[in-house]
Amino acid sequence: MNNYKKLSIAFVYPQVESYQQISLVNNFIFWVGNISSGNNRRNAIFVRPFFKKNLGAQNLIGDGFYLKSNFHGYGGKSYKCFFHKNKLYLIWVDQITDSLWYKIFEINVNNDKNTQYLIDFTSSRQLTKPFKCNFDSSFVISNKDKLFGLYEKEEKDFLFHIDLNKERQELIVLREFQGFASSLGSNEDKTLLSWLEWDSNKMPWESNNLFIGSINSFGQLQKIVKFKNKNVNSDKTVSFFQPLWISKNILICSEDSSGWWNLLFLKINDIEEIHILKKIQKEFYEYGLPEWISGMSIFSGSKENLFCLAKNKESWIIEHYQDCSFYQKIDLPFNCLRDLYVSSNRIICLASNDISHEKLIEIDIDNLSKLSFSTPVKSKIRNLSSKAESYWFKGYGSEMTHAWIYKPNSTDNNKPPLIVKAHSGPTSVFDGSFNLEVQYWTSRGWFVAEVNYGGSTGFGRHYRERLNNLWGVLDSADCIALAKSLLKEQFIDPSRIVIAGNSAGGFTALNALYQTDIFMAAFCKYPVIDLNDMRLNTHRFEKNYLNSLIGNFEDNKKKYFERSPKNNLHKIDKPILIFHGKKDTVVNFRESTDFNKRLLERNVYSEIILFDEEGHGFKNIQNKKMVLEKTEKFLKYILSFKN
Repeated sequence: MNNYKKLSIAFVYPQVESYQQISLVNNFIFWVGNISSGNNRRNAIFVRPFFKKNLGAQNLIGDGFYLKSNFHGYGGKSYKCFFHKNKLYLIWVDQITDSLWYKIFEINVNNDKNTQYLIDFTSSRQLTKPFKCNFDSSFVISNKDKLFGLYEKEEKDFLFHIDLNKERQELIVLREFQGFASSLGSNEDKTLLSWLEWDSNKMPWESNNLFIGSINSFGQLQKIVKFKNKNVNSDKTVSFFQPLWISKNILICSEDSSGWWNLLFLKINDIEEIHILKKIQKEFYEYGLPEWISGMSIFSGSKENLFCLAKNKESWIIEHYQDCSFYQKIDLPFNCLRDLYVSSNRIICLASNDISHEKLIEIDIDNLSKLSFSTPVKSKIRNLSSKAESYWFKGYGSEMTHAWIYKPNSTDNNKPPLIVKAHSGPTSVFDGSFNLEVQYWTSRGWFVAEVNYGGSTGFGRHYRERLNNLWGVLDSADCIALAKSLLKEQFIDPSRIVIAGNSAGGFTALNALYQTDIFMAAFCKYPVIDLNDMRLNTHRFEKNYLNSLIGNFEDNKKKYFERSPKNNLHKIDKPILIFHGKKDTVVNFRESTDFNKRLLERNVYSEIILFDEEGHGFKNIQNKKMVLEKTEKFLKYILSFKN
């Protein structure tokens, strides 16, 4: 492999401009950014005007807060901004005081030389008393300054309200939910609330329900109706996603009764009169995502100008609707899009493609012809990069299965070694976006294949449900089938094939390792090793997820045992490298250390590297670099040892 132009590890984790938890309100862009404050974790909400990238950012709340949502375990957005009574209201979740805070701003109409775009109308105020719970950020403000929201406490979800004109107050509970709730919203005149609910034994992408509730001027919940329609969910299991009011009586969402998350427009003149205004059915289009975190936005705008993100086959696109009818597709040089927000005719979202890092893009619909986007990737890296290629193959049960493949840039005539990657989730998906870790390997002569095994998102409900009751079987079989397909096409060296995965992908990789002789080794980050331990110790949100992936425990104890990698150690004779953080609250690092110890006792080559300050998903760049360096060293040793 010495003839290859290797991408230096110094280039793999560049300092790129980062926008987290973005919003667009009244033509101002808001986001959460980290700030330096000694050894304490602190962040803040920043703002700048739309289309003013050259201007500095204004810190709106100072350095005394740590914004974070832990709602349903994985959290999501930690603040919300409203344009209310001609002012900007900012509400946020602070982990230091365990409470909600808010602040009101006026727009600085005279600002043209400095970064004070918004002027303090009030100071930061603590809305609630310290309260040990997990707040969601899908807040609603009523016309009479009532703030409605959702919180989770002691394994239950609640709808509450408080008064924006009071401080350090108790929460007033309006509804205790039987299971989970999310996606709180309201119509324009604040007379109706909407939200999603689902049973504790289900995940929201498997089955949930849309509810509408009426509220009076005092903020009291009057009546609640569950949406049910013979053409949608009367006789079948359906998942709704992101209900959004686009006028005082029209609500849009997506639902997958057709097998695809397609758009649904509802007209709601009265809580007892919910009519389907338009139901769109398109194959190979997905207007929805598994709701692992709260606050995801792929629809935004109004009845007059609504914009939607849609996954069309392997790529994301933006669509424009006017008066609930399709108007145009907005062509962009990006195929990976997320976090869409609209203000008037202006759009922001996060975008990437196979040659550029993710970046914040800003689009003025009135000036589409003048759109231009720079590619923030250094030419040296771009010249070394390998393009993502969409690849379909026959997976488990001969079902057509998708992968992204990356061929090495090399002048070597020998067939390259292969890394097969299994994603986490397991409802996640590889999207073919630019990934310098992948380029690190292709620049060293490796062929890389990212498997969207059965269960992955973006290919319809049937594709997602292939994994039901077959986790640990189908996913691993799809990885094996991909390797065999690439071998059949003579793309790769059959003696140098390895498999990798993180979290659930680690579970898939370890199971695949002993189910075939095709893989020479595996390397994993924080893998799921024991299904029973996961069932007992994971957080409330996914506590019953294994009911669909494996089956309920009481009736399927044998499957839980047989599919756990820890119970198949006797079948493993290939080298394994594991990385794990000691602060992981999803998968216990001791499962990995015990697994490593038992492999060594059987004289199977195994290594484990632990990080004291990392959790489930590594953050520290130096640790990430160490992972790459240790993995490369491990693979060089294994391949030379095996050859």
